[in-house]
Amino acid sequence: MLRTFLAMAAATALLLPIGAQAQPADLIVTNAKIATLDAASTTAQALAVREGRIVAVGGAGEMRAFSGPATRTVDAGGRTLIPGLIDSHMHAVRAALSYSTEVNWIGAGTIAEAMARIRTAAARARPGGWLIVAGGWTEQQFAERRRPTMAELQEAAPEHPVYVQLFYEAVVMTPKALEALGVPAGTLPAGMKPAADGAPGWMTGDIVGISALFDKLPKPTYADNVAGTRAFFSELNRLGITGLMDPGGFSIAPSQYAALFELWREKALTLRVAYSVFAQKPGAELQEFRELTQMLPMGFGDDMLKFNGLGERVTLAMYNNNFPDAAAKEKFYELIKWAATRKLAVTIHWQENGSVDHLLGLYERLNAEVPIRDLRWSIAHLDDASPETLARMKALGIGWTMQDAMYFQGDRALTVRGEAARRMPPIGTALRTGVNMGAGTDAHRVASYNPFVALQWMLDGKTVSGKAMRGPEETPTREQALRLYTAGSAWFSFDEAKRGTLEVGKLADFAILDQDFFAVPVERIGRTVSLMTVVGGRVVYAARPFDAVGASVAVAP
Repeated sequence: MLRTFLAMAAATALLLPIGAQAQPADLIVTNAKIATLDAASTTAQALAVREGRIVAVGGAGEMRAFSGPATRTVDAGGRTLIPGLIDSHMHAVRAALSYSTEVNWIGAGTIAEAMARIRTAAARARPGGWLIVAGGWTEQQFAERRRPTMAELQEAAPEHPVYVQLFYEAVVMTPKALEALGVPAGTLPAGMKPAADGAPGWMTGDIVGISALFDKLPKPTYADNVAGTRAFFSELNRLGITGLMDPGGFSIAPSQYAALFELWREKALTLRVAYSVFAQKPGAELQEFRELTQMLPMGFGDDMLKFNGLGERVTLAMYNNNFPDAAAKEKFYELIKWAATRKLAVTIHWQENGSVDHLLGLYERLNAEVPIRDLRWSIAHLDDASPETLARMKALGIGWTMQDAMYFQGDRALTVRGEAARRMPPIGTALRTGVNMGAGTDAHRVASYNPFVALQWMLDGKTVSGKAMRGPEETPTREQALRLYTAGSAWFSFDEAKRGTLEVGKLADFAILDQDFFAVPVERIGRTVSLMTVVGGRVVYAARPFDAVGASVAVAP
């Protein structure tokens, strides 16, 4: 009889809903409007998390089976819950190093507001300390539609050296800053020339020259690096970001990743970082990459921090070079063939469709010799990609990391390119072509890191000055835009099966928003923030009314 009873009990258990047999969850969120972004575009009301992964998605009633004595339950109050945002192209490691010591003009609407931030920083700085605005702003964001003058900077911080950078195009340094760098009076730093408009103190240069000048500025301490990384990543969490791809960059040597690695070792990272290595030794790039990757196989690391290949500058000779000669192309080919044989991902900075045949021709030649389709190679920027270019990328399996550069620089593009600028970037064409695409910002030297500013721009096509730019045929829907910032970006680090949508078995990365992304007027999307951000089941950021939850839910990712 006992054997019969046990057999019947086992059979009954198999007929019970899965939730009835489930182990208790660590965290349950109920009363939410959950955009799962799964293949069916399912909207749910609740989800449950255990050991850093989603174990249930559905209605509130279905979550009862997952509730136990230690389960924390959060009532979302009917708010929208989305998968954690993933920036597919952000220079976050470099930005974080100095985040606690730089002056930030992101979002400042007037020159008066920008100068107020300079004054505040001066009041907090040590006597004679540098004040540095490294980027992320444009004169078009100011109501005055102009750059600040030397006189305004000196009035705001008369006792401090001030350095201000506008994209990789222009720099202004106050006399105290030039003196501190030992630049003789009446001369300019090497590689720089006076601004064309003759504005006092303003000078211009190319990306290499300006980066070299920036390298001469005083460096934050290692303690500043760690504090800045913590603070910057927390700021990204406030905006619903749970992951990013970092393509390296100028002015960041391997030793400068130490703060990032320290937080990783301490299990203190609050977002997932997939990083690439950027060539720093012109002419010796292949040897440099060989040395750097000897003990870095592709994907080395874990779900919080991992190596993601080479980029964004692969060789100096092919970087921003629209007319590479045969020697430059052969040297580049040698390097990418080596990368392909090692199955390394490669992302490359390329801006002009008119010259991209140089790049794609080499990729097509390589693909015939060493297949690259499954290596997740990608091109960053390329805002004017033609339908033919996108088709070639699709055939090669090459993805496109698309940023909101035209939000900041679209006014200029309209002036230079006219009607052709209205398809920049061709988001709609890329979606129709089927190119793998991830959204991002390219922050923080040339853009804001705010993903909701980028999402608003993706939907309304308006520049920072409010000028309409991109046409409707190249404009995605809200759901498509959000997918590009989640599942789309996850593809570039081989993570689309792990994150980017809210489905059972995937990593529990999500954000509860302060307003409904799908219903709020488009012009308000850029003001969106997260009220609670979760990475791997751990609350990494919380504001009212969820601020009491943060310390209560700590689940190992």
